[in-house]
Amino acid sequence: MTVVLLREAMGETLREVRVASGQTLRDVSASARVSLGYLSEVERGHKEASSELLNAICGALGVNLADVLHLTGERVSGHATVTPLPVRAPRAPRAVA
Repeated sequence: MTVVLLREAMGETLREVRVASGQTLRDVSASARVSLGYLSEVERGHKEASSELLNAICGALGVNLADVLHLTGERVSGHATVTPLPVRAPRAPRAVA
């Protein structure tokens, strides 16, 4: 049996959603207010994001965190049929005061 790490499965799901939405890493990192390098590490499964960070990334991608968690769960369980998520307009980056 192949061991699937949750952080790797989550990263794959987030990358697929980002690519499907037509956004770059830079777009999402600015909107989610996370460094480009850290977001890249999350997508590659090298870093495990907190729930707060996952929520910010999902907001930037215009998808619900629950939907991303569901797709990631399917990937972990071996049912990696990727169903497109309904994508909302991403949030505009917040102005830094």
